[in-house]
Amino acid sequence: MPTPWRRSPEELHKTYMANTEAFYKAAGRGLAPELDKFIEKCAMQLWSRSGKITQEHADSINQLYSRGRPQPRWLLWELTGEICRAGDFLPPLFFWALAEKDAKNGSVSSRLFIRMLTNILLYLAAVDDDVTFSEAEYITECTEKLTAICDSAGVKKSKPALNAADFVTSGEPSFKDKHPLSPLQSPGAGDSAPVPTGEAEDRPNLDSLMAELEELVGLDEVKRDVKSLINLIKVRQLRKEQGLPVPPMSLHLVFMGNPGTGKTTVARILSGLYAAIGVLSRGQLVEVDRSGLVAGYVGQTAIKTREVINSAIGGVLFIDEAYSLAAGGENDFGREAIETLLKAMEDNRANLVVIVAGYEKPMEKFLNSNPGLESRFNKYFYFPDYNGRELLAILKSLCEKNSYHLTPEAEEYAGEYFDSLYENRNENFGNGRDVRNWFEDMVSRQANRVATMESPTREDLITVLPEDLKP
Repeated sequence: MPTPWRRSPEELHKTYMANTEAFYKAAGRGLAPELDKFIEKCAMQLWSRSGKITQEHADSINQLYSRGRPQPRWLLWELTGEICRAGDFLPPLFFWALAEKDAKNGSVSSRLFIRMLTNILLYLAAVDDDVTFSEAEYITECTEKLTAICDSAGVKKSKPALNAADFVTSGEPSFKDKHPLSPLQSPGAGDSAPVPTGEAEDRPNLDSLMAELEELVGLDEVKRDVKSLINLIKVRQLRKEQGLPVPPMSLHLVFMGNPGTGKTTVARILSGLYAAIGVLSRGQLVEVDRSGLVAGYVGQTAIKTREVINSAIGGVLFIDEAYSLAAGGENDFGREAIETLLKAMEDNRANLVVIVAGYEKPMEKFLNSNPGLESRFNKYFYFPDYNGRELLAILKSLCEKNSYHLTPEAEEYAGEYFDSLYENRNENFGNGRDVRNWFEDMVSRQANRVATMESPTREDLITVLPEDLKP
């Protein structure tokens, strides 16, 4: 029986041509031969992450190119051998030259190339019956490496809203309406419901949210996990548009880490990202802990929990220190909150995402306490403690946002303090919260010092000295 993909054998070819033609319009056709070979190599590397090679993979390679160009006629056994020999992604030499030319001329063809490549890879990832997380990670790796080249070369940023008739892009909430071949703004992943008419204009902006994520101090692995997850959801949306099977997928997450490591901040960004790509209808973050879910009387906890859940429909419910719900034994009202939560997750799986957060070991115990929790939460993000260098970066960021300036001596003192704080940390280490508290004390001490001056200048008002940092 033919697969849904084979019922539309020209679709991949049309997609490839739509993307490459848009790129050639900006950069010229001189790169066409090199580009075809490069895309083919990327396809091999992408599929090497999938874990299996099917006839659909071979057929898709044979569908890529223009009818006027020589086409490789891949057989499955030949393709399998090529994929086994596929290595890691390396930016092509022509891309370096393209980025340097952009930097010199003030053009953005290299950034358009990244968008084109991302869109093509999303289609190539969907040619078989299984899209893996590793494939999504590969797409993220390609994007990051090419973007780093553009940044280092000084290529100017592309405008956030490009004309889809000229360029293929993957970052605009309204992109599906502009370009019907795009998978990236379909109405949801898996069982997700469409966004109601009129709400698309109010969706968070994907590009700005990804930029906000990238600006966070540290959290490199978390950032990569978020990007890969978003790519995976986009590919699922593509498969749904193409009539391909979409395996069940839970979007609920577990955030493990100590306090002050950025879990709430990432949850807020992620809720916006889910809305930006159409998974959720609103994208609000509702933050709660045990006290917000559990009541003191029999029968009241379910009511209280349902009220919180209703406020989170269309967005993300973030439960901090979630393990405390299962810490009180069989008769504890926290168990009632868990059961109410599990039912609501099932009833609202199209428009509700739940993120549970807390210390690593208590969270593992919490998830093992109920089979329903184990089955619904199968993706884990680990938030490590901030090291001394990262703590200093957080302090400098707070100073910059609030118009304070550390003198070199003050910065040196702060760096040594945070190195010592990190090296001697215990279970009460507050990470970013410690930095914020320290910043507030610094502001108070600096104000006391400046208040003694007869006529403080603007420079006096913003300057932070080492003594302002010392208790």
